[in-house]
Amino acid sequence: MKLQTKYPIIWRKNNFGIKIFCSIPNIATGIVVNAKENLIVVDPGDGILRDLNNDYTTEDVLSISDIFITHGHHDHVGGVWSLLTYFRVMRRKMNLNIYYPKGCIEIESIYNAFRKVYSNSISYKIFLKEISDNKTIIRKDIKVKPFKVLHKEILSDNKSKKVVPSLGYNFVYDGMTICYGGDTAYCDSLVKAAKNADLAILEAGSTSDLEDDDMHMSIEVAKSIGKSAKEFYLVHVPE
Repeated sequence: MKLQTKYPIIWRKNNFGIKIFCSIPNIATGIVVNAKENLIVVDPGDGILRDLNNDYTTEDVLSISDIFITHGHHDHVGGVWSLLTYFRVMRRKMNLNIYYPKGCIEIESIYNAFRKVYSNSISYKIFLKEISDNKTIIRKDIKVKPFKVLHKEILSDNKSKKVVPSLGYNFVYDGMTICYGGDTAYCDSLVKAAKNADLAILEAGSTSDLEDDDMHMSIEVAKSIGKSAKEFYLVHVPE
């Protein structure tokens, strides 16, 4: 186990790997999963375009065909607009798929605003792929297995909460699995997804002393799940 407080996190075996540029609560998340030369962006928060261009060539960035979203909070989707606009400015031609949980209105709102502003000058097609079940998605050589997780947000009265449409993802390539749980409280689906994974990325964002926190996991709860994987990192830990 590695309690990670410094970024980036880099894990790689053979031709399969993940890089977490950052995972800071209320600030930003940014993740790239790669298999061979294939790149998938996950939860592109603020700064993702800068981070991608620091690591990859322009051609590499323009070759990204898929974005996967766990949920619509700003620290996970804040960089979507900049990516869409960058692809437009660079006259991208390849289609772009954005996968997101059913009911995630933030992604739909960003897409609709982008289309409204740039409707006459978008050089590529964007396909919104709403995920409503746990059916496996095959993207080139990578299998992506979504699973529902439990995440809530506090409403304007600072007391009430509502459930946020949220997913975790298992990325499978060449017999290896990377489990990324996104933001979630303890839930059976995450326990199942993380078990025996080659790598589990688990958030530990709880600031509550309650064991039954229904918004995030504590460090101890996240550790208890991570120990069922071959390796794990804890992320989204409050600074």
